[in-house]
Amino acid sequence: MDVAKLLTQVQNHEITIEQAEERLKNLPYEDLGFAKLDHHRKVRQGFEEVVYCQGKATGHLVKIYETLTAEGIDVLGTRATREQYEAVKEAVPGVVFDELSRILKAEKREKEQIGHIVVCTGGTADLPVAEEAAQVAEFFGTRVTRLFDVGVAGIHRLLSNLSLFEDANCVIAVAGMEGALAGVVAGLVDVPVIAVPTSVGYGASFGGLSALLTMLNSCANGITTVNIDNGYGAAYVATQINRLACGRKG
Repeated sequence: MDVAKLLTQVQNHEITIEQAEERLKNLPYEDLGFAKLDHHRKVRQGFEEVVYCQGKATGHLVKIYETLTAEGIDVLGTRATREQYEAVKEAVPGVVFDELSRILKAEKREKEQIGHIVVCTGGTADLPVAEEAAQVAEFFGTRVTRLFDVGVAGIHRLLSNLSLFEDANCVIAVAGMEGALAGVVAGLVDVPVIAVPTSVGYGASFGGLSALLTMLNSCANGITTVNIDNGYGAAYVATQINRLACGRKG
């Protein structure tokens, strides 16, 4: 719920105090029985609630999207399946699904893209996680440059694109295998680097653990590491950094 808009409507006599009071009854959250939807999160934190789709019953997910969109809230879902998309689309026709990132979005408002972050990957196998990060950051109003397949196996690909980092407020470096990309990038830029290890790699990479340990133990300064395959978490923090750099908090 957009509380500022609601108060403006009351001030302009577009709705009555009684109508506003009725809508405010669902604050700070609405209890659906199986889920408690946090309508107040944007007021409190500057970010609307995000839905983690994986593992949710289809009927529950549909009800969540119906309820949030009815309140005029733009909805971002992560780790969705095509089957979930098809079900939600029946109830919320404007919903959009991206097969690569598994992002499921229902947006009514165009967002100003402010500041600048770069999302880079070691290889193309890292794209699902990187695209999750890029799309989440864009959903929250961050301007994103994508720089894919610039890993250390051919480091000239990274070095020839350093100009793309010049006005970035933050970099998200996504890599599997040994996860060396984040440390290399951090040694070249003067802004925070958020390292995202991916579960890409052969057996001894242990499903991303090798990349995670490399990123945690990097000797380069300015690196913060999130969990394996957590593009969403990286984008959230990158957006916070970007907003602070732009002098905005929400």
